[in-house]
Amino acid sequence: MTEDQLRTIVRTNIKRYRNHRKWTQAELAEKLDISINFLSDIENGKKWISLSSIVKISKTFNIEPFELFRPIEAIPPSVSVLLSKYNDEVIHAISSSVEQIYAYYKAEINSEEHPT
Repeated sequence: MTEDQLRTIVRTNIKRYRNHRKWTQAELAEKLDISINFLSDIENGKKWISLSSIVKISKTFNIEPFELFRPIEAIPPSVSVLLSKYNDEVIHAISSSVEQIYAYYKAEINSEEHPT
């Protein structure tokens, strides 16, 4: 993956999460304490953001920072539609549960491949 591809994923996800919450650019910019123009430049790929901004944005969306780096294809459309029916707290609880399950099974597979 190239840097440009990664930037595209991040900016697309910021816009996707913003739209999912039905926030305007002005509303998100206010929550992040940045200008609307700067947010627009981020979403349009004209500006890049720091890691501290990634953390601030993820906290605003109530997601883990790595979620902003996840390609959209990694989330099946049926899951996205399902999650859109729930509030942010439920989505965060579901995401945390899925991540814990994934980590558990990943550890199980690793332990089977590399027995002690």
